[in-house]
Amino acid sequence: MAILERVPISYEPDYRTDTIGTYDGGQFFGSVTATLEDGAGANSDWYRFKRWYAVLHRFDHDGGHVDSQIWFAGTSEHEDASIDRAQARLAGWLDALPGRVFGDIAIKLFNVEADGHVFGLVDESHLYDGQDHAEFLPDDLGFDPPWDGLYDT
Repeated sequence: MAILERVPISYEPDYRTDTIGTYDGGQFFGSVTATLEDGAGANSDWYRFKRWYAVLHRFDHDGGHVDSQIWFAGTSEHEDASIDRAQARLAGWLDALPGRVFGDIAIKLFNVEADGHVFGLVDESHLYDGQDHAEFLPDDLGFDPPWDGLYDT
């Protein structure tokens, strides 16, 4: 078996996929997420290297990536304020999507880079002993057979 051409992602209210769905132009996946520089987690000042982002990926009706908005909101030095800024930015972007309806989506693999980090749905089967696995980064949502839209974190 292989990774599906379009990976289903289930909408879960009040959880990690509560800002996904469809709009007049296609599908979307929004999130507030963070990155951490490689190796920084072992440092006592790790919080300076954890960067928070508002992210909105848009896809056409067939799940092909169209574009991404990725906005840096701050670091974990001021984590609550950084998260609040990211959530406010994402809310504005979502409010601007015409015909927005939160719900399940199905999208193709894609990736974009911002600030040296990969954002997207990527094939990480090589990290799973060749077992089919797609990972939504940097959100760390893992998708596997039976491709039912559910994920592991």
